[in-house]
Amino acid sequence: MFPLRPNDKRPAIKDWETRASTDLVRIRRAWARGPFGIGIACGPSSLVVVGLDTPKPGSVCPSEWDQPGIRDGTDVLAALAEQHGAEVPLETYSVQTASGGEHLYFSAPSGSRIRNSAGRLGWLVDVRANGGYVVAAGSVVRSRRYRSTDASVADLPGWLVPLLDQPPSNPRAAGFTPLLDVVGRRSAYVAAALRGELDKVLAAHPGSGQRNDTLNRASFALGQLVGAGMLPEGLATAALAEASAAIGLSAAEAHATIRSGLTAGSRTPRHTSLGEGA
Repeated sequence: MFPLRPNDKRPAIKDWETRASTDLVRIRRAWARGPFGIGIACGPSSLVVVGLDTPKPGSVCPSEWDQPGIRDGTDVLAALAEQHGAEVPLETYSVQTASGGEHLYFSAPSGSRIRNSAGRLGWLVDVRANGGYVVAAGSVVRSRRYRSTDASVADLPGWLVPLLDQPPSNPRAAGFTPLLDVVGRRSAYVAAALRGELDKVLAAHPGSGQRNDTLNRASFALGQLVGAGMLPEGLATAALAEASAAIGLSAAEAHATIRSGLTAGSRTPRHTSLGEGA
C-alpha cells in the first residue's frame, strides 16, 4: 500500500508503484504524518480489480449497450456473464466507492499480462491491474468513506481472463509491420507514436462500446503529427483504416471518424524537439 492525498484519490508520493510496501514499520511511519487515504498497488499485490461504475449526469449510453435492463456497470457485467454462460462474479471481496460504484477484487492468474483498461469489458466497467491502483476501504474521498465486505478475494473467473489478458504481441498488428518500417526510416519517434495509437485501437474489442471513440482519439493524435509534417496523411489514414477493420468497424463509419479526427488533430500540430532522425 501507499498513501493518498487526504480526501483525494491522487497519490501523495511519486513512484507510488515501486514505493508501495507491506512493511508495517514503514506503513505506520507514513500514516503517522497525516490523515492519508490508502492506495493499493494492484500489480505488486497480484490483484485484478473490476470497477463497476454508475453513469454520471448527462452521460449517454453507447449504442452497443443501449438495451433494456442496462443502467450501470453492474448490469453490463451481468450481461457479459450471460453471454458467456457464466455466473456474475460477485462472490468476492468488494469495496463500495465514494461515487456509489463498486470494486470487485480478484487474484490475478499466474503469469497474467492483464493491465489497466477503461471500457474494454463494456460501458462503465473499468479494470485496474498491472500499472494501476485502487482506493482501499477505510479511505475518505470527497468526505465519503470507502467501505468493504467481509468476503475473501476470489480468483479471477476463467471466462474473464481471455477478455482481459494482453498477448505478448498483437497478431492483428502483423500487417502493419511494412508500414511501420517505412515510417521508422523517417523517425523512430513517429513510428513509436503510430504503433502506440494503433495498439490502442486494436485493443478496443467488439462489444466494449469504446471502439469508435478510441478510433477518433487515435485519429486526432496522429492528425497532430500529420499537421506537424512528421507523418504522411495517406499512411496515417491507411493504418487507421486497417486497424478499424480489424476490430469490426464498418468501412463507412471508420472513414468518417478517421477523416474527422485527422482533420481536427492537424489543426493543432504536435510540437517536439526531436529531429527526423530521432
